[in-house]
Amino acid sequence: MANVETAISENRSLAFIPFMQDDAADRILEAVARQLIATGHRVEGFIQHAEKDEGQCCGAVALEDIATGRRWRIMQALGAHARGCRLDFNALSQAAVFAETRISTEPDLLVLNRFGKGEEQGGGLRSVFEAAFVAGVPILTSVKQPYLDGWHEFSGGLSEPLPPETDAVLQWSCEAIGEARRVRDAA
Repeated sequence: MANVETAISENRSLAFIPFMQDDAADRILEAVARQLIATGHRVEGFIQHAEKDEGQCCGAVALEDIATGRRWRIMQALGAHARGCRLDFNALSQAAVFAETRISTEPDLLVLNRFGKGEEQGGGLRSVFEAAFVAGVPILTSVKQPYLDGWHEFSGGLSEPLPPETDAVLQWSCEAIGEARRVRDAA
């Protein structure tokens, strides 16, 4: 973990969108990723898609790999009488391993759909966040209000909150990409 802490202290390219409602943050992350890709930037990571099913306790949730379109269904709808939906840890683990290998391709930006309960507790996509820190890849994510304290503890207070506005998030992303390139070129 010392390497991660060192990388965090040297890496100022970390931002998050605080949110209360999932779909607004998801739309912004997807819009920014698509615009960056359209202008020739290499963006890796995940965007989230919620699928609402009539009669279910909640819909299924899929992660889509931004670069390839591959999807992992990470939440299972368990039926109308279920007390809650359940995270598919196997699918999330497969997605995390996939994303970690993509970081070695030196993307311009890593977009991760969430820092949530799993990441706060040391699981979920936390290893992907850590791998990107170590590699010096700028990271953009979203954090739901109940997990902000865990996020601040994890990021060491070095992350930048962004307003839930596509233009502001796109501007930060372009600046972070430019700074990361300058650092890489200087090394």
